[in-house]
Amino acid sequence: MSSRMTPSGFVKNVAQNGVGRYVCQLQRLTFRFCKSHGGSRGVRDFLENRLLDFTRANPGVVVYVKPRRHRPAKLTAEYLNGNAHTIHAQMLSEEELCKWVDYLHSRSGVPLVRLRKMWHTDNPSIQGVWHPFLNKDTALNVTSLPDPELSQFHSKKQSATEKLLEMARQLKLYDQKTPPLSGDEQTHAEHSQQDSRQ
Repeated sequence: MSSRMTPSGFVKNVAQNGVGRYVCQLQRLTFRFCKSHGGSRGVRDFLENRLLDFTRANPGVVVYVKPRRHRPAKLTAEYLNGNAHTIHAQMLSEEELCKWVDYLHSRSGVPLVRLRKMWHTDNPSIQGVWHPFLNKDTALNVTSLPDPELSQFHSKKQSATEKLLEMARQLKLYDQKTPPLSGDEQTHAEHSQQDSRQ
């Protein structure tokens, strides 16, 4: 089938599923098999060995087991949106059937379509899609590269050397603003320092 014949659409999720909490879209699994035919052996092995583990892990999924004599094995999945998907399980092994069950469990039930774009939003913006040059100066469009000014690294944080230089500058400004002590005040400050040491 050509790409023009397959329906196309956008990436979407059922009722924003997973934004608040995840709701499994698989509602019902129906196993149809024959108790004696060799083509249903993989389904019988799955039901004997792995069905209880699947039902314990997924209590919200209803599982029906319908033995039908001399009928081919089928696996039917029904979803909350009303869609159903059937897998012909004739001659499938237990491991292959386990992969199919996991695939049906993880699906949303939405029909498979050819994606027009790999992104989609319900509220499109007039600004368009974000790109690295969105808020840059328009002069960059006509700049010949490589440009030495654009090649320099501009850090938003101060380096340790810049912090020490800033502290020294502030200390120098503080020393310039404070008036020098007179002789009596200086001797009083020295005596108070000696008393505090003792």
